[in-house]
Amino acid sequence: MKDIQQRLAETSDFIKKRIKNVPYIGLLTGTGLAESAESMSIDTTISYQDIPYLPSPTVQTHIGRMLAGSLNACPVIAMQGRFHLYEGYSPLEVTYPIRVMQQLGVKILILTNASGGLNPGFTAGDIMLITDHLNLTGANPLIGPNEDRWGIRFPDMSQAYNQKLITMAERIAGAAGIQLQKGIYAGLTGPSLETPAEVKFLQTIGADAVGFSTVQEVIAAVHSRIRVLALSTITNVHHPERPVPATVEDIVDVAQGAIPRLETILKGVAKKIYDTEIR
Repeated sequence: MKDIQQRLAETSDFIKKRIKNVPYIGLLTGTGLAESAESMSIDTTISYQDIPYLPSPTVQTHIGRMLAGSLNACPVIAMQGRFHLYEGYSPLEVTYPIRVMQQLGVKILILTNASGGLNPGFTAGDIMLITDHLNLTGANPLIGPNEDRWGIRFPDMSQAYNQKLITMAERIAGAAGIQLQKGIYAGLTGPSLETPAEVKFLQTIGADAVGFSTVQEVIAAVHSRIRVLALSTITNVHHPERPVPATVEDIVDVAQGAIPRLETILKGVAKKIYDTEIR
């Protein structure tokens, strides 16, 4: 069995041979949000199934396709679909795309996800900039021997979500007339949705939104010294005293309704990054 470094080398070499430029931004899309990546100028499209050692999503709403190209002149690699702990994948497998991005030279990771709102001031369809997270999954992608070539043993998480990128996204959204929320994201394992008692608990400990992804990837990105921006689409808002059943179909519909606003923010951030860091 090849070790993780050998597998990563083969995966990244396979991708490098098929893309035109070194990607500066890595984009990882969440439930119902894959189309937000398609506003980029696409040079290369590869199915996850064709990429050596890359897992395949088992969730229907995650396409499982890699796109490479540019967004407002900024070189981008986009992963349409992610992997989750609830699918049976290990934290190392969930974060494999982040390690591949690190090998490819990605400097900034932009994550999108769909989440349930816990803040009573939120409305379904809101986009929340994640400012911090609560890892309640009981898992961590850094457990085990540290790979010193990836990062240090004890990475600092006090600024896991890059404040400069958050401010940039706020300004771009404001100029476009898009209202953004900000808050703390609670990451659970899933796939069962939250009980009213769990909602109350999460609200009590300060969470503004809850979902089943993102925290593993962010930990790996911080370990990889990749700056992170994360945007969470609030697909429904929990009211524990008046619980309303949520369906995957409804969640996907709301997430897809946010795609035009997400695209505006992604394009604006990519342009600003290109103008200030690359040009």
